[in-house]
Amino acid sequence: MSSVCGRSIDRAICRNYTRGLFFKRLGGAGTFMEGTGLKKKDLKRFRDTLLAKKKEILRNAQRTLNEDMTLDADDLPDEMDLASSEYLHSFTFRLRGREKVFLQKIDHALEKIKEGTFGVCEQCGEPISIKRLEARLETTLCIRCKEDQERIEKAYG
Repeated sequence: MSSVCGRSIDRAICRNYTRGLFFKRLGGAGTFMEGTGLKKKDLKRFRDTLLAKKKEILRNAQRTLNEDMTLDADDLPDEMDLASSEYLHSFTFRLRGREKVFLQKIDHALEKIKEGTFGVCEQCGEPISIKRLEARLETTLCIRCKEDQERIEKAYG
């Protein structure tokens, strides 16, 4: 017996009380998670891809800290070179800022895989299509809810 949400449960069936969805514990490679329609092999592939993206972002951040942080005015002969270098630094830091947000989304997706709720729309609770997940692994909304969100943003944005 395991415990989820403070309740004892059978290992074969785990109930996600917060969403009201049922899913089977992951057994063999062909096991589906009820409520998401995802197979264990798909989840493993998604998890591996997310971890690879996370590793790449962290490697870029480390490279930026180690190599791109130096700006020596003595190495740049004139003001134009200095301005160009400062612009490139600014651009690099903006990219790293965006990657920080992306990294948070990746961590959230990895946590959802661990919890067994990956592939479930956070707004309507419906399964997110596998094609959408393949296109955007870190997504939290199904295509319908995302389109609704974008329409609202466009109208009030």
